Amino acid sequence: MTISGLLYTSLCATLLLGAGLAQAQVSAAEAARLGQDLTPMGAEKAGNTAGTIPAWEGGLPRDPNAIDPALGYRDPFAADKPLFSITAANAEQYRDQLSPGQLAMLTRFSDSWKLNVYPTRRSASYPHKVYAAAKHNATSAKLIDGGNGIADFKVATPFPLPQSGLEVLWNHLVRYRGDNVKRYYAQAVPQANGDYFMTKIEDLFLFNEAAGDHSQSNGNILFYFRQSVLAPARLAGTELLVHETVNQVKEPRLAWLYASGQRRVRRAPNVAYDSPGTSSDGMRTTDNFDMFSGAPDKYDWELMGKKELYVPYNNYRLASKRNSYSDIVKAGHVNPELLRYELHRVWHVRATLKPEMRHQYKQRDMYFDEDSYQLLLVDHYDNRDTLWRVGESYTINLYDQPLIWTKGDAVYDLIGGRYVIGILSNEEPANQFDIALKPSDFTPAQLRRDSRR
Repeated sequence: MTISGLLYTSLCATLLLGAGLAQAQVSAAEAARLGQDLTPMGAEKAGNTAGTIPAWEGGLPRDPNAIDPALGYRDPFAADKPLFSITAANAEQYRDQLSPGQLAMLTRFSDSWKLNVYPTRRSASYPHKVYAAAKHNATSAKLIDGGNGIADFKVATPFPLPQSGLEVLWNHLVRYRGDNVKRYYAQAVPQANGDYFMTKIEDLFLFNEAAGDHSQSNGNILFYFRQSVLAPARLAGTELLVHETVNQVKEPRLAWLYASGQRRVRRAPNVAYDSPGTSSDGMRTTDNFDMFSGAPDKYDWELMGKKELYVPYNNYRLASKRNSYSDIVKAGHVNPELLRYELHRVWHVRATLKPEMRHQYKQRDMYFDEDSYQLLLVDHYDNRDTLWRVGESYTINLYDQPLIWTKGDAVYDLIGGRYVIGILSNEEPANQFDIALKPSDFTPAQLRRDSRR
């Protein structure tokens, strides 16, 4: 399908949703393209005509020995050298392959920020069950309740042939990140002079296989989530419990907070939208978690089409355990010498705040990887239409699984010159994808029993 045809289809889908009609699934003939001229996830299998984006040839194969205990994930592209660097001095030459936020970063930090561009490696890969789910979903999944929910899908890529901005967004929200996961990470909010302290966090995820099956009592639960602050001492013991719902307008996200000083569990109805993110000093909103999470109802979602952008990708060097946090966290932004950018095709989706809604961000321009639907880059505009913040996700293929996930999420404030960087695991234990978890581990009563203080 051409970009113009894609945009026409998107417009028709948007009009249908606006009229309150259910959006039709794609035909069996269209779904048959998956694994043929399209990847199993729906991306264009072919490279671009310029030869600067290669064909997808399956991504990284699963390797149970992908992790070196001393180094973390082995970098499969360690021999690659930068092709060139984009700086404030030559940014105009690459304007068409950069977002407005990226251009603004180069201007705001002209003496220290750059994008080191490497050969493009289409490393995205997933287990066979994810590809099978995507093919099943192509002819069954549908948006419901004006796009605020989805139904009749298996968890992982409900819309591999997306026809609207909301469908691309839902592919990100429901993408495969494992089944039962424990991860440890660190987060910093540096001052303008570069001073910072690290907040250490433990997350638990239990993804619900019954999500989207509204005949089941828990069919509106996407995943169960617990977050525990481990350090510093003054914050340690704070715990958050979330039941992430699929349709958060019909059934808002259920959240509880355990505060160690009060030694009790209480409901936390404000863990949503633009309330402050955990230990972020106001530098990111709750729905900045995972680049975007939560209900889409405050925005109109427009599919702008595909484009080729230089985006963060295959950031194994950043993730290496050879790096201490002091190597990464610098004044104004993370150390650009540790970052890797590649030219990739991305879905551009624009979220515009509805006139009757309130949020810190009036507009969000989002760029999703075509191979994984991981949200890689977001430009945020405030209510004066000023470009305010830029979000970047530094992903890798966790190819012992395999799946795409972040090893660092940053939100940069162009006005204040500060930022928050989270999901760093250089000095933390490895993710665990085989941990035994069950829904009863994610109840307020269990949260109180497991409290650390």
